[in-house]
Amino acid sequence: MKIRENLAPSNAKSGFSLVELSIVLVILGLLVGGVLSGQSLIRAAELRSVSADFQRYQAAVHTFRDKYFNLPGDMNTATSFWGKDNAACTGDSGTAMVPGTCNGDNDGIQENASVAGGTGERFQFWKQLALAGLIEGSYTGLAGSAAIDSFVKGVNAPASKIANSVWVTYTLSLADGGNANRYALDYGNWFIAGSNGPAILKPEEMWNIDTKLDDGKPATGKVVAFYWATCTTSTSFTDYAGVYQLTNSALGCNPLFRQAF
Repeated sequence: MKIRENLAPSNAKSGFSLVELSIVLVILGLLVGGVLSGQSLIRAAELRSVSADFQRYQAAVHTFRDKYFNLPGDMNTATSFWGKDNAACTGDSGTAMVPGTCNGDNDGIQENASVAGGTGERFQFWKQLALAGLIEGSYTGLAGSAAIDSFVKGVNAPASKIANSVWVTYTLSLADGGNANRYALDYGNWFIAGSNGPAILKPEEMWNIDTKLDDGKPATGKVVAFYWATCTTSTSFTDYAGVYQLTNSALGCNPLFRQAF
């Protein structure tokens, strides 16, 4: 007499139980939450660095002026302290040294280079702060090869901790007027994070920095919005009553610090 064996079919498939699936989903949720939380913390640190960098560079300029009685870049006796960059400023007096520097004209204005790749006060500004030991890094003192106002992060100006952005200084008066990017204001000697490159902040992020350091308004005070058309509700560069577009989650702003030194 044969006994029939109750064997499972050879092609039977096994699956996850509901408990196992639940555990997997919980783990995935924790991983996603951790990644998002980590990204948020990184971004918060980047935003704090904007304020910290501005205050650090502003303090460096004040220290430089107290010590040398001139503004960096604009200093007309710079080669007496750090020697002459013989390749970039052959007309200046002083002993040729490497890296050396170039003299400014001592008119209180940060000026562009006259040619792409040439020396300019806006670029010697960062080089001389570094030569004086007031900021970290080593900078060429020369405009980038693209234009007379071309900044290259880490090469002729310090990089911001926010991706694709660089710190820049310049001088603009009320007579220079406004345009599609900047309000018509008297900026004096100013800093900007981001240069004239892509916008680096969301309007809410810009508002946060402005509120912590200034009045929280994009067209008044010392901290103002660059790229006002995408960052604020202003309809022209003389519409000073505009506010930040807090519901806009796109990158549309760069922080500009007026009359910084």
